[in-house]
Amino acid sequence: MKTITKGKNMNNFKKVGLTALAGSLAAISAHAAEMSVSGASVLTYTSEDEREVTGNPMGMKTNLSFTASGDVNGYTVSYMQTSADQFAGMSSARLSVDLGDMGTLAFDQGSGSGLANIDDKTPTAAEEIWDGLGGATYKSGRVGTAGSSGVFNYVKTFGGVKLDAAYRKGSGTSNSDGSTSGAGDGAADFALTGSGDAFGLAGVAWGLGYGESLGGGGGKDLAGANVDAGTGDTVDMTFFTNYTIGAATLGAQVSDQEKGGLGAKDQETIAWGTAYNINENLSVSYGERTTVYSRIAGLKSIKEKTEGFAAAYTMGSMKIAGNRNSVDNIGGATTSDSMTEIAVSFAF
Repeated sequence: MKTITKGKNMNNFKKVGLTALAGSLAAISAHAAEMSVSGASVLTYTSEDEREVTGNPMGMKTNLSFTASGDVNGYTVSYMQTSADQFAGMSSARLSVDLGDMGTLAFDQGSGSGLANIDDKTPTAAEEIWDGLGGATYKSGRVGTAGSSGVFNYVKTFGGVKLDAAYRKGSGTSNSDGSTSGAGDGAADFALTGSGDAFGLAGVAWGLGYGESLGGGGGKDLAGANVDAGTGDTVDMTFFTNYTIGAATLGAQVSDQEKGGLGAKDQETIAWGTAYNINENLSVSYGERTTVYSRIAGLKSIKEKTEGFAAAYTMGSMKIAGNRNSVDNIGGATTSDSMTEIAVSFAF
């Protein structure tokens, strides 16, 4: 009987080749890049409002962050990955190439890019005033058409102004290698941020941004009425300014979202907040925001009102923070929500 060895030999060849390649890559990494690891663990106590079931209020999250940077063909290439809750799960990652005077180009899988980086810049001592309200999908009044998943990100500073632009093709999904995402027509946005130093306005920080998301179909006629049931295009705009004097910071932000498609709700948001450092360890903050939902069937508009109070105390690498947030007419409906959270975190 003839013994067939071609497959076995080929498998052995592949193993040898991959082993050699892995060894080469390890050698390159050892010489070209520096790897560092940091982490944090957060223990939380969360209390929902009386209409929700709290059950066990205790929770914990552990983050491990890996960063690497090295010279590749004359360019500085950096990589970041954060694994949340469990070592095997990747919550965000970013691959960046520093182009010197031409800026930095990156591919982002959740670390933050473009307009999403300034979705809410009102000052706070801990979490934002909308945190923990309305479930994981709640995003009232927060801009960012391209998002931060599966996007190319370009960052460059010129004349004291930072440009942060994002672009994605298709839907905003963090794909693994060799895979594709679901339906979507793409999006692009940008944010400009700077300070008032160039104008003699010390303590002033500002930012503005614009973005468009292509949804396909939808839209309005000349009278402003919906014309079909497509998802339509979305346009986001925002502007914020913060002013710090001594231990106090006061900030305000205005955002506008024009939603395309039949049944979509346009959103206009005005938010403000103030934070105060009582001493080098203790800080407190309070904020409010009003989002007006329009184009609601049978109604002129609905105002969603959100407010939140937060406090934080830091002792070295340990931090104790708490916040109390509440919202009425959430998402343009007639429901309300509230939550209280106390968190103890350790950085290592």
